[in-house]
Amino acid sequence: MPQSDNIENIVARYSPPLLNFIRSQVKSREDAEDILQDVFYQLARVNDDEDYKIDKISSWLFRVAHNLVRNFWRKRHEISLSSLFDAEDDICDDIAQTLACPADDGPEAVYFRKLIWKELDNALAELPLEQSDIFCLTVFDGVPVKDISSITGVPVATLLSRKHYAIKHLRKRFHELYYALITKD
Repeated sequence: MPQSDNIENIVARYSPPLLNFIRSQVKSREDAEDILQDVFYQLARVNDDEDYKIDKISSWLFRVAHNLVRNFWRKRHEISLSSLFDAEDDICDDIAQTLACPADDGPEAVYFRKLIWKELDNALAELPLEQSDIFCLTVFDGVPVKDISSITGVPVATLLSRKHYAIKHLRKRFHELYYALITKD
């Protein structure tokens, strides 16, 4: 880190543009502020390490912010997708883990993830619009069912029922995909 810049000056100078960048990537202001706080926490940690030098502070801050935003979405999708399936449902759990938090970025893993996302899109397209909408809003966007109910006027029980049918359909499709993949010669 350049000697002329202290952490207070860096925070004051870079907070607004970093927050704008993070806000463009996440919906909630609170989440964006948490991520921004984590960026400056990382900076403070690095500042304490005399062996670690930052050449260009702005590039470093935006790179850290970008990585933290990616981690934020990865964790949200990991939680959301893993909650779709029963704990005993090993097949769907494996598929959800592959989608949410890939451990391997080799060509086979990339191809497999693309295939699963394509099948997920196809399966969602087969659903009635009300079911796919509630599924996408709650799982991918993280909108609480109560909020959707208050906005749309549809009772919570009806929304939960629609989501249940969507998940049931997706489980069936994932099982079909899994068996199609393992039985092909």
